[in-house]
Amino acid sequence: MTSLVRASSSNPVSQADDKVRRRLTLGALYLSLTIIVVLYSLPGLGVIISSFKTTEEISRGGLWSVPTQFNFDNYDEAWNNGNVRTYMVNSFLVTIPATFSSIAIGLLSGYVFSKLPFRGSEWLFVFVVAGMFFPPQIVLIPLFRLFNTIGLYDTLWPMIIVHTAFGLPICTLLMRNFFSAIPTALRDAAVIDGANEGQVLLRVFLPLSLPAVAVLATLQFTWIWNDFLWPLIFTQSDSMRTVMVGLVTLKGQYSVAWGVQGAMAIIASVPTLVIFIFFQRYFIQGMTLGAVKG
Repeated sequence: MTSLVRASSSNPVSQADDKVRRRLTLGALYLSLTIIVVLYSLPGLGVIISSFKTTEEISRGGLWSVPTQFNFDNYDEAWNNGNVRTYMVNSFLVTIPATFSSIAIGLLSGYVFSKLPFRGSEWLFVFVVAGMFFPPQIVLIPLFRLFNTIGLYDTLWPMIIVHTAFGLPICTLLMRNFFSAIPTALRDAAVIDGANEGQVLLRVFLPLSLPAVAVLATLQFTWIWNDFLWPLIFTQSDSMRTVMVGLVTLKGQYSVAWGVQGAMAIIASVPTLVIFIFFQRYFIQGMTLGAVKG
């Protein structure tokens, strides 16, 4: 009886059927992923194609027609005549301070909630993280009136302050969870050696938290750089606009300059691509933290 069971389990026909099923499953999975990638890539491909065509070509053949020749005049016009330099500088002046400040505050609060708990800290942590679910549209009018009253309207400060505040919950959550996975014995050993809490954080925990910081830096930089709502609400003059608002308001003499807008969109996406490529190794490592235990 045992020999019959073993013979049936090692049947080459059943093994071949299992291999066929695995190949069909993997083939269906790869096909589905390929379709998803193509669908997500189509809008970007359309922007790239339109950036090399003149307005006349776009009017005649649409955005998806292949250009007769690759024309780089749109990039030259966007960079020299589209005021894109001012928009890019403003975006950097908003994105870099807001990213740094939100991560720095999240680093401090995450360390406190993880390694220095106090009475009511769990409720305070829940209160801070609850800001992730707070719709920003609710505070548009109050913030507009506030910044207008204190004289910060049509400056870059409102965007820096708001992005720092709205980035604090995710930064605190991620850093607190990361610090919780680090053994408390490391902190105790550093304290015994005479280190204060600031030295423990900067010399022990911060080097270990570089993957988490890289994740936050990539996410925060991308979110703030691509933001359209707050610059639209808090700026009025062209000299204070960021690149996303400037991209929408960019027009030709008589109509929308689709080709120039496409070129400007490509230029505006370069910083986020550079940030992702630079932090790619740490980003992937940070996103997989906690995926395997033991």
